[in-house]
Amino acid sequence: MPMQTDTKQIIGVRFTKVGKIYHFDSSSLPDLRKGEHVIVDTTRGKHLGEVVQVLEEIPPKPEGGWKSVERRATPRDLLLQQSWKNKQTEAMINCRARASELGLLDTIKIVSAEYNYDGTRLAFLFSTDIEEKVDLKSLKKDMQELYPNKHIELRQIGPRDVAKLLGGMGACGIETRCCSKFLTDFSPISIKMAKEQGISLTPNEITGMCGRLRCCLIYEYEQYVEARKTLPKRNKKVITPKGEGKVIDVIPMSDKVVVLIEVPNERPQQHTFMREELQPWDELEALRRKSQAPCDRHEGGGCTCGKSSPLKKNDRNN
Repeated sequence: MPMQTDTKQIIGVRFTKVGKIYHFDSSSLPDLRKGEHVIVDTTRGKHLGEVVQVLEEIPPKPEGGWKSVERRATPRDLLLQQSWKNKQTEAMINCRARASELGLLDTIKIVSAEYNYDGTRLAFLFSTDIEEKVDLKSLKKDMQELYPNKHIELRQIGPRDVAKLLGGMGACGIETRCCSKFLTDFSPISIKMAKEQGISLTPNEITGMCGRLRCCLIYEYEQYVEARKTLPKRNKKVITPKGEGKVIDVIPMSDKVVVLIEVPNERPQQHTFMREELQPWDELEALRRKSQAPCDRHEGGGCTCGKSSPLKKNDRNN
């Protein structure tokens, strides 16, 4: 019997303009193209999204298998989605008002409200600074009574997601924050990334508007790590075209090194050199010492170094 091949077609779907990409099986609609809109069934109900990828290779199957594309979105679906989007601000205001009446605004912040495309589901996104779980049963119950025909969800999001939703100017002065402009997912950021790039560890230099380490710390991190592997470390002695000196700084992205050179009867001078202009002092020093040491291979014969053996030197001295 001929082997059956996997004919699945996997597409990437995005539900917001700068949102994470989720993958679905579109085998039932093999002619789908990028830019089209589809209705898919997710863990949070049916949603409308845009096709942004048609994968040539099938990625590893997720736990639980692939969810399928239900159908293409119709013009009516798109109009329906826009209609419910126009009602999101009102829903957010109503939720904030009820949270205030319940005395919850000291512990949570209602960031936004999101309807799905046909208005059957309504999610309220909130953030909190406290580590303990907040009891929101009363708030959810009241919202369910206010919107009786909707599936109500209260979903906690992190500070970076809050900054992404609110938008605005970045801490660096850029007109639109990176997270709102093009970042579709958040990568783990560590203080090590700032140290590796020689960035000041002053909080306002490395902290974004979200209060967390800036996402941009990861942009050039790998390039800095790779560049530093080929450059001498600080305080390392090197031989330069202007003499022996000590490394006081490195410029990884330019492949350059700043060296402090001692000048007799003058103040030390700083010079910048390209990496290929430098030679490691310790290696040259080791070669110099080896060249001055007596040869210890004369006894076996066959040595052509031209030096005297330690034994002959001792004989002459005696």
